[in-house]
Amino acid sequence: MARISCLIRLTLSQFNQLYYHGRRFPTCHLIPMFVDSEVLEETESEDGSVHNVQRRCKLDVDAPRLLKRIAGVDYVYFSQENTLNKRERTLHIESHNETFSNRVIIHELCSYSAHPENEDWTCFEQSASLDIKSFFGFESTVEKIAMKQYASSIKKGKEIIEFYLNQLEEEGISHVPRWTPSLDLLQLELPVTPAVSIPVSTDANDRELADATQKFSKLCVCVVDKLDADYIKRYLGDLTPLQESCLIRLRQWLQESHKGKIPKDEHILRFLRARDFNMEKAREILCQSLTWRKQHQVDYLLETWTSPQVLSDYYTGGWHHHDKEGRPLYILRLGQMDTKGLVRALGEESLLRHVLSINEEGLRRCEENTKVFGRPISCWTCLVDLEGLNMRHLWRPGVKALLRIIEVVEANYPETLGRLLILRAPRVFPVLWTLVSPFIDENTRKKFLIYAGNDYQGPGGLLDYIDKEIIPDFLGGECMCEVPEGGLVPKSLYRTAEELENEDISLWTETIYQSASVFKGAPHEVVLEIIDAASVITWDFDVCKGDVVFHLYHSKRAPQPPRKDPLVGQHSSITTPGGNNVQLIDKSWTLGLDYSMVESPLTCKEGESVQGSHVTRWPGFYILQWRFHTMPGSASTNLPRVDDVLASLQVSSHKCKVMYYTEVIGSEDFRGSMTSLESSHSGFSQLSHATSNHSQSSSMISR
Repeated sequence: MARISCLIRLTLSQFNQLYYHGRRFPTCHLIPMFVDSEVLEETESEDGSVHNVQRRCKLDVDAPRLLKRIAGVDYVYFSQENTLNKRERTLHIESHNETFSNRVIIHELCSYSAHPENEDWTCFEQSASLDIKSFFGFESTVEKIAMKQYASSIKKGKEIIEFYLNQLEEEGISHVPRWTPSLDLLQLELPVTPAVSIPVSTDANDRELADATQKFSKLCVCVVDKLDADYIKRYLGDLTPLQESCLIRLRQWLQESHKGKIPKDEHILRFLRARDFNMEKAREILCQSLTWRKQHQVDYLLETWTSPQVLSDYYTGGWHHHDKEGRPLYILRLGQMDTKGLVRALGEESLLRHVLSINEEGLRRCEENTKVFGRPISCWTCLVDLEGLNMRHLWRPGVKALLRIIEVVEANYPETLGRLLILRAPRVFPVLWTLVSPFIDENTRKKFLIYAGNDYQGPGGLLDYIDKEIIPDFLGGECMCEVPEGGLVPKSLYRTAEELENEDISLWTETIYQSASVFKGAPHEVVLEIIDAASVITWDFDVCKGDVVFHLYHSKRAPQPPRKDPLVGQHSSITTPGGNNVQLIDKSWTLGLDYSMVESPLTCKEGESVQGSHVTRWPGFYILQWRFHTMPGSASTNLPRVDDVLASLQVSSHKCKVMYYTEVIGSEDFRGSMTSLESSHSGFSQLSHATSNHSQSSSMISR
C-alpha cells in the first residue's frame, strides 16, 4: 500500500472547472500512456448536488515487450468512478483494473476536499494498493512496473492540473460559482421559520427573493478559527501549505486530547520547526513540555518568582532594546560573571529558575514586538560578551549547572533563539565550547556567530545586526547599558552544601501535582473521604507514558492502608524513580457489593490531559483509580497483585505514568466548573492568550 497526502493552493472552484470541462478526457496528451476513455454511465442526483461518472480507460502500460507478448495484450483497461459532491465540496475518484483482475488487483483512491480551516485551499489525498496473486512467474517484475507507474503519476499529477488551469484561464474561464440549491428545492426542503421577520414588499420578485434568502440562511455555516492569509502573515510568518496543515492537525489533536487551555499557534509552531515539521516527533516533545510547565507552574513564573538580591547585584545579564529585525535583544556579560560565586550562593536550581524567567520574559517581549512592528517575531537575539572569560569559569559545578540549564531550555523553548552573537572570545573559549556544544541542538548551533578579539566592528560584524545607536558603551557604542557589571560574589553569601540541597529540593517540590506509576495488574489509587453528600470532586491529570483507564468508585467503608508484604518486607506501595504506586482496593472486595462504580470508565491515551468533576451523592469514601489499559485480545487473567507488580517492573512496556492533582470542593463553592483548577492550577496563562484572529476556549469534561 502506498499513500500520499498534501495540500495544494487550489480552490474547489478550480477543480470544478477541470471536472466540468473534462480536459483530461477522452485522452490526455500529457499522459502518453492514457490512450482513450469512454463514459459507461453518468448520473446526477435529483437536487443536482451529486454528479457521478463511470468511465472505462484504456492505457498503454510501459512494460517490456516480452511481458506483453506472454500476457497476450497490448493495452490494459481500468474502470474509474468519479463522484463530485457539490454540497459537501468533495471530489472522489476510485479506479481498479479490469485486465488481469483474476491475477492482479490494483485499487486506487484519490480525494479532493475543502481545507477544514481555509476554504480557499484544497486537501488532496491519494492511495493505491497492489495485490499480485500470480502473473506467469513475473510477479516481481509486475510489482516494480506498477510502483514505477504510480510514482510517475504522483509526480505528474500537479503539472497536469496547472497546465489545464492555465489553459482555461487563457480561454477566459476563471471561475465556477459555488453550488446553491434552487429556489424550488429550498421551498420543498426548508419551511419558513416564523421567528424571522422579513420586510413585506408589494413586488412579487422582492418577496420571492426575501423568502429564498430567509430559507437559504439555514444552509450557511460560519467558518470559525480560520487560518486566513492575513492571520498567517501577521502572526506566524511564511508557511507552506504542508506546514500549515501540520500546525492545524497538531492543534486539533491538542484540542481533543488536552481538555484544558492549549498554547497559541506561535508556541506550537516552534516545536514543529524544531523537528522539521515531523508531526509525531513534535507532538511528543510538545506534550512533554506542556506537562513540565504544568507540573512546575512555569506559566506563573513571572508573577511568582522573585529574583534573590544576589542575582540582582551579580548576575550580568539583561534586556536591551531590539535588533534590526525587531527581535528583543538580550545581553549577557558572561566574562564578567562570577559563576562559581553565584552557584555557591544560590544553587543550581535557583539559577535555572532565573534563566527560565528570562525565557518567559522573552516570549512576552516577542508578542509585544509582533504588535509593534506588525510582523511575526517569534524569537530573540542574544549577545554574549566573553571579555574576562578564564579558567575559573570552567569550575566543574559551574559547567554542570550550565549544561543542566542548556538541557532544560533546549527541551522547552525550541526555536526561541534567533541569533547568538559571541563577542571577544578569548583563547579559553574553545575549551568551553567543546564542553557545551554537544548539548546544543544542531539547528541552534547554526545560529551562533563567533567573533574573536575586537574583530566585531567591521563588515559582517555587529553593525549588520544591531543599529549603531543602541550598541552598548562597553562594546564601543554610545548607548548606556543597564546590564550590571557583576563582580565577585562575597564569600559571606556562600551557603553550605546542605542548605543548597534543601533549597534545590524545595524549589521543585512546591507543586500541587503528584506523579504515580501504573503497572499491568497494579493500578494506582487515591482515596478521598467525603462528609457532605453534595461535595464536588475535581481532578486534573496528564498521561505521561502509556495508556490508562480512569475509574471513580464509591465505598461505604474505608479501604485499608497499604499492607506489608512478608515476602518483600515492605508495604505494597511500590516506590519507583517514576513515581509511587499505591493500591487501596483489597483484592477480596467484590465490585457491586463492597464498592460501586460511580463514573463510566474513561480511556486516556499517552499525551492526553484530562480534567473533570463529579458531584457526590452519598458520603463515604471515593476512590480515584488509574488502571493499565490492556489492548483487546491481550491476556486478562488476574494474577497476584504484588507478584504482578514485581514482574512488571522488569518490563517497561507494562508501565504507565500519570501526573495528577485532585481536590474536593464544597457545593457552595462550586459554580458549575472546575473553579480551583481554573483559578491557578490548570491552563497556560502565558501561552494561550487569545490572538487577534482566533482564540481557544477551555473545554472541560464535566462528569
